[in-house]
Amino acid sequence: METAETVEESPRLDRTKLLAARYRAAKDRPYLASALYSLTVVESRRVPTMGVDRRWRCYVSPGFVAATTVPELAGVWIHEVSHLLRDHHGRSDRLPAADQRDHLRVNIAQDCEINDDILSDGLELPGGTMSPGRFGMPDGLMFEAYLRLLPEEVGSADCGSGAHGVERPWEEGGHGGGVGDVEADALRRATAEAMRSHRRARGSLPGGWQRWAEEILQPTVDWRRVLAGAVREALAWAGGAVDYTYSRPSRRSGALRGVVLPSLRRPMPRVAVVVDTSGSMGDDDLAAALAEISGVLKEVGVGRERVSVLACDADVQAARRVTSADQVELLGGGGTDMRVGIEAALRAPQRPQVVVVLTDGYTPWPAEPSSARVVAALIGDAPPEPPPWIESVRVTR
Repeated sequence: METAETVEESPRLDRTKLLAARYRAAKDRPYLASALYSLTVVESRRVPTMGVDRRWRCYVSPGFVAATTVPELAGVWIHEVSHLLRDHHGRSDRLPAADQRDHLRVNIAQDCEINDDILSDGLELPGGTMSPGRFGMPDGLMFEAYLRLLPEEVGSADCGSGAHGVERPWEEGGHGGGVGDVEADALRRATAEAMRSHRRARGSLPGGWQRWAEEILQPTVDWRRVLAGAVREALAWAGGAVDYTYSRPSRRSGALRGVVLPSLRRPMPRVAVVVDTSGSMGDDDLAAALAEISGVLKEVGVGRERVSVLACDADVQAARRVTSADQVELLGGGGTDMRVGIEAALRAPQRPQVVVVLTDGYTPWPAEPSSARVVAALIGDAPPEPPPWIESVRVTR
C-alpha cells in the first residue's frame, strides 16, 4: 500500500519484525489467520512499500519495514490480504477498458473499500492511508462505486496485480510457489466460515467483512437467468415427448405399396402459470417474474394460445382463469393454498405439460409429483422450500 513518505532502502529485511507483525494480525483477527499465513514473503527493493500479486506472493520493501511500527505493519498485512480475499484483481478484470487502463486510480478505490473497515475496527495504518473520508465519500461502498465518486486528482497507490490486476515490474523474476485459483477460492470460503463463527461467538465484525462473508457463503445468483433456464429446461423435457400421427404419413410409406405408416411428431407443450395473489406477495417482484416467464415462452415459440394463467384467490381458496398475465391482481389476505391452483391447471381439458408456480412459498404443496413438470418461482426474502420433486428458483430483490 502507498504512504505519504518515501522510505530509504535498507541493506536487509528485518524478517523478525515483519513476521511478528503478521503474528499480531493473525492473533488479533483470528478469522484472517489462514489467509495471512498463505502469503509468501518476497523481499524486494523495487516495491514502494508492500504489495501482492495474483498468486498470493507478498512483496516487501526492507526500508518500509524498518520505518514502520509493528502495529502499523499488522494493519498493512491485513490490508494486503484483503485485496486477495475480496478478489480485487478478478473484479478489476471485469471493469470497462478505460478504467482498467487507469489501474492506480482503481487501486485507490480498492484501498477505500478496505481501509474503512480496518480503521473502524480499531487497527492502525501508516500515515497517508487512503480512506473514503479523505475524499469526502461515505464508508461502506464497494470499490466500483468509489471509482465513480473519486475526484479527478487523487494521487496514486500501487498494491500490485493482486489488487488492480496489472503486473508490476517488481513482480518479475519468476518467483516460484504461490496460491492457485482453486486454493484461493477455498481460502476465501474458509475465511468466510471463520468470520461467521467469530460473529456468532463474539457478535462483532466490520460491516464490509460481514457483507463479504455472506456473499461468499450465499452467493447472489441472477434469478432471471436461473428462472429462464428452469423454464427452458422444463419445456425441452416436455417437448421431448414424441407421438405417432397419421396426419402426415411417413416418407417410408412409398416403399410399402398399400401400407400407410405414421410419422413421428414433437408437440409444442402447453404451459400453465399459477399465481399466488396473497397479500404477502410484492407487486414489483411478481411483475418481474411474470415478465421473465412471458419472455421465455415467447422466445421458445410457445404462443399465448398454449398458455393458461390461473390466479389463486387468497380469500375463497379458489383458482380463477384469466386470459393473460397482465390481468393478475394482488387480492390481499393470506393463507393461499397453491394446491388448488395446481390441481385446477391439471384438470383442464387441454392438460399442461409444464406448470410454473409464482408464490411466496407459504403454502401446502401436492403430496406426490404429477405427470407435469412443476417449476416454483419463490418470491420474497426467505421463502420455505417446496418438496424436492419441484424445481425451485428464488426471486430475490
